[in-house]
Amino acid sequence: MKPKVVITHWVHPEIIDLLQTVAQVIPNTTRDTLPRAEVLRRAQDADALMAFMPDSIDAAFLDACPKLRIIGAALKGYDNFDVDGCTRRGIWFSIVPDLLTIPTAELTIGLLLGLTRHVLQGDRRIRSGSFQGWRPELYGCGLTGRTLGIIGMGAVGRAIVKRLAGFDMQLVYCDRRPLDADLERAWGARRATLEELLASSDFVVPMLPMTQETQHLIHAGTLAQMKRGSYLINACRGSVVDEQAVADALASGHLGGYAADVFEMEEWQRSDRPAGIPQALLDNTGQTLFTPHLGSAVKEVRIEIEREAARNILQALGGQRPSGAINDPAAVVA
Repeated sequence: MKPKVVITHWVHPEIIDLLQTVAQVIPNTTRDTLPRAEVLRRAQDADALMAFMPDSIDAAFLDACPKLRIIGAALKGYDNFDVDGCTRRGIWFSIVPDLLTIPTAELTIGLLLGLTRHVLQGDRRIRSGSFQGWRPELYGCGLTGRTLGIIGMGAVGRAIVKRLAGFDMQLVYCDRRPLDADLERAWGARRATLEELLASSDFVVPMLPMTQETQHLIHAGTLAQMKRGSYLINACRGSVVDEQAVADALASGHLGGYAADVFEMEEWQRSDRPAGIPQALLDNTGQTLFTPHLGSAVKEVRIEIEREAARNILQALGGQRPSGAINDPAAVVA
């Protein structure tokens, strides 16, 4: 009997073909997230699971799937997965750590430019039929001479700075570990405290993982420390930002604009996660720019992320250590 692999979300056909060389594959052929009960029904006798960002794997899920050998996650952040629980049960847990970096950095810069130059409002003006030629309107904020503050100088933060180095901006960052001195000089980057960064930056970009420490790092108090009229761009995790506090800061005029690709409603591991995006943010079309979690939505990148997750699964099913494993199970299920 071939081992059984369950794929929780839609993947490209070539990924199914790859897995089918050694396994019976149960794919999700829709573009929707399956209910947890349905995923459990499919996975209860599965040897492997390819999981995605909307999945939440806890101890109860693992107990209901005693044959699992590996969860191959097609993602980088994994706080909604019980990795320790996998380890105790002899289950490999693997991620795809590097492939999301560049597309996420590129989208963050796109959101920054789109927000500050009123690209969406301009598009709406053209489509409304009211455009009759140049008018002195929709004045935005240029980047040259402005200060960009990045909170968290990991792989994505560094990729953003590298790509913005030619915009003649002042670059400030906050991180527990300083950049290499040569990189700081090459990029013109200056390390600062969070308070200094917020007070001096025209554009603030948090680029942090979701942890207890980072949840609502950007709240009413930290927003008040930002320069009046400055902009906030969030493409890391929704709950790093208190969305209601952002809505209030926009309404008061203290915050100039907010762009986001991620939202608090997506934090599946939070028992108190909001059911939706605050209506005040959705209604504020003049100061906001939103995209539906498109950070890694580049076709070639998504295929390679899925392929890497599949390779991890194939390695585990073949008795090897998955190349993307982040745990070391005491005893792998035979």
